[in-house]
Amino acid sequence: ADRILVLCHTSPDGDAIGALLAMGHILRALGKPATLACADPVPREYRFMPGADDIVQRPEGEFDLVISLDSSDIPRLGEAYDASRLGHVPILNIDHHVTNLNFGTVNWVEPGSASTCQLVLRLADGLGVDITPEIATCLLSGIVMDTRGFTTPNTDLAALRAAERLVAAGANLSGIARRILVQRSFAMAKLWGEALSQARLEDGIVWASLPASLMAQSDASANGLSGLVAFLAGVEEARVAVLFRERDDGRVEVSLRSVPGVDVSGIALALGGGGHPQAAGCTLAGPLAEVESRVLGAVRALLDGSRRADG
Repeated sequence: ADRILVLCHTSPDGDAIGALLAMGHILRALGKPATLACADPVPREYRFMPGADDIVQRPEGEFDLVISLDSSDIPRLGEAYDASRLGHVPILNIDHHVTNLNFGTVNWVEPGSASTCQLVLRLADGLGVDITPEIATCLLSGIVMDTRGFTTPNTDLAALRAAERLVAAGANLSGIARRILVQRSFAMAKLWGEALSQARLEDGIVWASLPASLMAQSDASANGLSGLVAFLAGVEEARVAVLFRERDDGRVEVSLRSVPGVDVSGIALALGGGGHPQAAGCTLAGPLAEVESRVLGAVRALLDGSRRADG
């Protein structure tokens, strides 16, 4: 392939952006410059990654290969993937989500991997590409994001060994962790405060909602909210945490987190989304109150079933 389009999912996280940028660096090292695209803008907390300014939202031109990264299905690629123009182009699907639909011409899906960035690292090794500090920074950013700083249940020896290699190759672990997990704008800190002041805890579920009206009053972007649902998941009385965010178009983004032993990926998949057993999400048509009722009902049913199974 000579005209390669590399895509990641909408509302991108650090693993998606890190994998996208690293793949771009790898392909350039092979003498195959590629177009890198994401339907949504790169969130501010990921713009430090080398090459972030090269990502476009609406790719133009003709392509003979599409590489999809960290996306469980084609709709998650958003408007960056124009099916009418690209439907005939072969797709290499590289992902680690258990809910991946194997939509590619070639599918490399490993749910056992803590991040897609680890798969991209293995690809670089297989292609004989040296891991430069730029590639290392992008890949370590994805691993740090998807393991929440090596604290999630999917943090295994493979993730730690990959991180060790990337630090040795020039990635700054403490700097990456601060940018992705700690640093946030004052506007985002205030938005967290608004959400937390209205959070509720009931039947082992903690949840918070961000109506579109509240988002409109804030200078914070929605992209910085992944840390908020992770924070909610730390509530010791809760087995499942849910964050609802109402978008300007009336649809509601739902983020789910759970303790080990409680699999929320099935709920997300049934509602048209996907993810991992302990971290999943979906986007549903509003209104917000109806989405809250629908999702919380599904979570309660899941927890009731889990309690019955436990005896």
